[in-house]
Amino acid sequence: MPASTSLFTSDRERRLWFWALAVVVAIYSTLGLAGSLAEVLRARDLLPAAVLALMVLTVAAIVASGLKRRPGRREFWVVLGVLAVYAMAVLRMGGSPEERTHLFEYGIVAVLIYRALCERADNGRRVGVPALVALALAVVLGWLDEGIQALLPNRDYDVEDAVTNAVAAVIGIAGSALVARANARPGEASS
Repeated sequence: MPASTSLFTSDRERRLWFWALAVVVAIYSTLGLAGSLAEVLRARDLLPAAVLALMVLTVAAIVASGLKRRPGRREFWVVLGVLAVYAMAVLRMGGSPEERTHLFEYGIVAVLIYRALCERADNGRRVGVPALVALALAVVLGWLDEGIQALLPNRDYDVEDAVTNAVAAVIGIAGSALVARANARPGEASS
């Protein structure tokens, strides 16, 4: 099939969309179980460690998404900055530790969408501004998450969670873009 009629521009783009979809499905499919899982982790005194592990994995995913070559000193400082932003967001966020998972869920979703759109643009397809398109998609997905929760008996629609989802998307996309920019060679595109 000619590349111009293919849905995806590359295997990488296809994989990125697949993983974005897989993360969204995982988020939505566990909405009814999240409270039970949090209680199990809390009873075993593992909830703070789980939140910390999610933060580290999210920052690692953001960093890895922006790297095209071996990282150097600039990337190290960008990574520390992204880690500091996430740490401050986690520490300043009110509510229970499980509420903080929104930062990680939608940070990952946004980065996967952003990278898929960047790959698409790099391969000659018109995308507009990948960061803005990815942010819009992640915000809609986060809002839909809250809408689904409004229908569940043990969950509630929460505007603050929808805002947190959007903030997570901004942090993820900005972090990935900054790492890519720091990692780009002079004269090379940093998408």
